[in-house]
Amino acid sequence: MTRRYTLSVALLFILCQQLAFGQGRSKFGNRYTNPFGVLSVTAGLGVAYYMGDLNDGVNMKHLGLGPSISLGALYRLTEHVSARGELRFYQVSGDQKYSKNFQNNLSFKTFNPDFNLGLQADLFAFNRQAPINPYLFGAVGVTHLNPKAELGGTWYSLAPLTTEGVKYKRLPLVVTAGIGVSFKTTQRLSLGVELCNNFVNSDYLDDVSTVYPNPDQLPSDLARQLSDRAPEIGEQARQPGWNRGSATNKDSYLFLQVRATYLIGNRAQNIERRKTRCPKF
Repeated sequence: MTRRYTLSVALLFILCQQLAFGQGRSKFGNRYTNPFGVLSVTAGLGVAYYMGDLNDGVNMKHLGLGPSISLGALYRLTEHVSARGELRFYQVSGDQKYSKNFQNNLSFKTFNPDFNLGLQADLFAFNRQAPINPYLFGAVGVTHLNPKAELGGTWYSLAPLTTEGVKYKRLPLVVTAGIGVSFKTTQRLSLGVELCNNFVNSDYLDDVSTVYPNPDQLPSDLARQLSDRAPEIGEQARQPGWNRGSATNKDSYLFLQVRATYLIGNRAQNIERRKTRCPKF
């Protein structure tokens, strides 16, 4: 009797474990699961590349790359679409001594935050649990402009100096568009690579846009020095109205990141996990 009881308990325990495993898989993996509300957290680390008035093409020896970091979340809306939001930090720089306009001698560096909200569309459905899943995404957000330039060993913030005689907005709109691919490593964790371009609704990411101003209208000697840096390399001072940049194309910055996505789940899935727990014997 004791042996039968022990054997029955053992079989019941094994069966319960198998059912729990099967139900857990069904809640996360089969095509009947409603994925709405599934939450994931994301993190990214990579490089940022600047495209604007202070470079005129890709110089492989002097790319001016800086770090980019992102923290965010994905909220599942359908099998293929998620809402996404991110807080990001990036550093970019540019220096005309590596460009065809080296005689102007302008340069900058900036470390900026940005924040965006958007949508991500996966190629494969959530419940398919594809080991490799490419995706597209787009977002709208804002960034804070804080370009700086170095003079005499000191870095100065350029926006307050109005080096072109223009007081520009420092919180412009940013439109982000990109592609990525994720690789499922565990039931909850995915790693991937993502590439995106960030189009700034401003031409002053680098503090350069239009023409040289009348130096007499600038607020200080420091502003005049950082507005026209040609004399530092023996060039003649630029005349008011000469091209300092080009407002035809606005600035942008590119991200290439390695990404991690961790699936948290939703309330319904957490309740289901508790239901499928087996009693301890």
